[in-house]
Amino acid sequence: MKYLIAGLGNIGAEYELTRHNIGFLVLDQLADKLGAQFSMQRLAEKAEARHKGRTLHLIKPTTYMNLSGKAVLYWTNTLKIPKENLLVIVDDVALPFGNLRMRGKGSTAGHNGLRNIEAELGGPDYPRLRFGIGNNFPRGRQVDYVLSRFTQEEFEALPKHIDKAVEMVLSFCTQGLDRTMSQYND
Repeated sequence: MKYLIAGLGNIGAEYELTRHNIGFLVLDQLADKLGAQFSMQRLAEKAEARHKGRTLHLIKPTTYMNLSGKAVLYWTNTLKIPKENLLVIVDDVALPFGNLRMRGKGSTAGHNGLRNIEAELGGPDYPRLRFGIGNNFPRGRQVDYVLSRFTQEEFEALPKHIDKAVEMVLSFCTQGLDRTMSQYND
C-alpha cells in the first residue's frame, strides 16, 4: 500500500514559521520521526518513508499555496495513488488553535490551496487533515493573519499539536480514515 501525504505551505524563509505553513511543519516532523529526508523534485520537496509495511510519499509543494493542486495532481498521477490514499494537511481558521479534524471530503472553506487542489483533482472527495490556527484577526485581515508567525504561547504549545497530527497521519495510513476520525477528531 502506498500513500501520498501533501502538507501545504509556501516556500521561502519569510513563510517558514507562519500559520499558513502548518502542513510543512507537520511533514517535517513526520519525516524526522520516520528517518526520511526531503529532496527537491518536480513541483515539490519530496521524501519517501516506510511505516508498518506501507510506503508514504511526503510532498511539500513548491508551487506556493494557491497552486498546490499542480503538485498534488502530478504526484498522485505519477505514483498512481488513488484519491482515498491521498491526505492533504492544511491550516484552518475555522478551528481553534491546535484542534485537529480529519475528513474524507469537504468544502474548501475559502482556502485557496484546497480550492486549487479541488479544481485539479476534479472535486472535493479526497481526505484532508485540518489543523486549527484560530481566527484572532480583525475583519478583512485574514491574509495578514495566516501569513504571520505564531504567538509565543502558540509556538510553545505547537509541538504537542504537531505530534498529534503526525499520529493521525500514521493512523490514517495504517488504520484507515474512519477509525482515525473516530479516535482522534476534536
